[in-house]
Amino acid sequence: MMTYSIVEQPMGTARPLRIIVVGAGASGLNVVRNVKEHMHNVEVQVYEKNAVVSGTWFENSYPGCACDIPSHNYQYSWAPNPGWSEYYASQKEIRAYFERAAREHGLLPAIQFGHKVVSAAWDEEAAVWRFKVENTETKEVKEDYGHFFINASGYLNNWKWPTIPGLHSFAGPLLHSGAWDNSVSLEGKNVAVIGYGSSGIQLVTAIQPVVKSLTTFIRGPTWITAGFGSKYAAPGGLNFTFSEEQKAEFANDPAAYLAYRKGVEHELSSRFKMLHKDTPEQAAAVAFSKSDMLRRLNQSEDKEKAKHLAETLIPTFPVGCRRPSPGNGYLEALSAPNVNVITGREIARIEADGLVLVDEATKKETKVVVDVIVCATGFDLSFRPRFPIVGRNGVDLKEAWKDRATAYLSMTPEDMPNYFVFLGPQAPVGHGSAIPIVEHLTKYMLKMVYKMQMEGYASATPKPAAISEFVEHADTFLPRTAWAGKCRSWFKNGREDGPVTGLYPGSRLHWFHLLREPRYEDWEWTTVNKKNRWEYLGNGFSTMEGEGRDLTWYFDAPEKEYEAFVY
Repeated sequence: MMTYSIVEQPMGTARPLRIIVVGAGASGLNVVRNVKEHMHNVEVQVYEKNAVVSGTWFENSYPGCACDIPSHNYQYSWAPNPGWSEYYASQKEIRAYFERAAREHGLLPAIQFGHKVVSAAWDEEAAVWRFKVENTETKEVKEDYGHFFINASGYLNNWKWPTIPGLHSFAGPLLHSGAWDNSVSLEGKNVAVIGYGSSGIQLVTAIQPVVKSLTTFIRGPTWITAGFGSKYAAPGGLNFTFSEEQKAEFANDPAAYLAYRKGVEHELSSRFKMLHKDTPEQAAAVAFSKSDMLRRLNQSEDKEKAKHLAETLIPTFPVGCRRPSPGNGYLEALSAPNVNVITGREIARIEADGLVLVDEATKKETKVVVDVIVCATGFDLSFRPRFPIVGRNGVDLKEAWKDRATAYLSMTPEDMPNYFVFLGPQAPVGHGSAIPIVEHLTKYMLKMVYKMQMEGYASATPKPAAISEFVEHADTFLPRTAWAGKCRSWFKNGREDGPVTGLYPGSRLHWFHLLREPRYEDWEWTTVNKKNRWEYLGNGFSTMEGEGRDLTWYFDAPEKEYEAFVY
């Protein structure tokens, strides 16, 4: 019989841990930086399928691609950039920002480019994840392991073609906004654009001036509104270029720069009442958005077309039911003489030279002949992983999430020990800039890692009841919001009705408040020493009494620990 023995090391000794991260976009880079700066004896290995960092901002390079969040608030707290050129930055500038942040903060050595994880399985006995990793060029597969698996592959990553018969029989260039081919010129071409979400809106606006003709298919109404943080934008919520004087002021006066960023963030964090149904704030948003859309459409010389567009595009559902799009110039582009807006007719099939449409009422078919088809049809937003992730008891996450994806506070599904995912189901991705959300999630994840590292825990898995009760709370709360309105939205995984699976049941500040400290009681724990949980107490000494340490630190600020109780 094995007897218990003392581990000859002081309490507070950090046991060595290894974290595997999938993806070197905004989330993955934030993990690497914060482990590097704030943790000891933790190794991070990032696998990135592309040849560069920046994730979605590398993969999405279609014309007009930009962020609808103000630039100065779409940045890391640890890498401020006073030199943003525009209020709403372009894809190229955002990509360059992430590449610069990774380079300047020494994050690149942790990343293996051109490698993708093709499977991950939890080894219960060893309490580690076992990975198979493929070299995207040679197709060689190697094995790796990690005590923790952080999935930072992103929710705007797995782009999808529309399910239209004959799509790939088209003889001309067939493009997707999520995998743009920059070698294809659209100048002087007859182009069809399928999709009217944010990508489709940006695309149509960007290419309308250069194409010969543009046919765009709009299945239903959508709010085209002023952008997020529009109080600080140009009049009408429009983008603008920062002057060299403004950039110099931001660079030379950190206090003024912080005050500016806090002002923009305050506006982003003050919108939640507007996102409730039947509130004065929602009514005001509807009235403003409707008036603004009518004003912009009525600038068209073709009054009959403007009237038809107004009847087609202006919704009856709440503002925010679909993610609002600034769409600067979009309504004006739709009104242009070279743009044909198709509504009320479905695409029956695609043939070599164009799209065959069918009138729902008469069943009559017509063909739109085009040179290029552009699909701005978005991503797979079911949250189901692209490769097998097999957790405890052989549970395959893709199968477990077949009907609906659920997770503990958007981060960890049932039966998945030591696994975290960024921006999973019920995350606050409709609440403003994603970067502060990512930073709060990273802190939470690393607090969990730290507790397991320092207190002898081998694994942590959320209790099933903690997940099911959180989902119950979300499903009970979210019908009071605009997101639950009757509209087709990725918040509801492309459905018109049904539960809002893509958003958090509360405001941004509500989310940040919740994540300040983990609810450790919601987790099931296993220990490294299965016979004695107190093994980590070690030899009776603490690392806090090491050579040169202050042995009376508790006299310095005895009241400070109570500050966490006050909000």
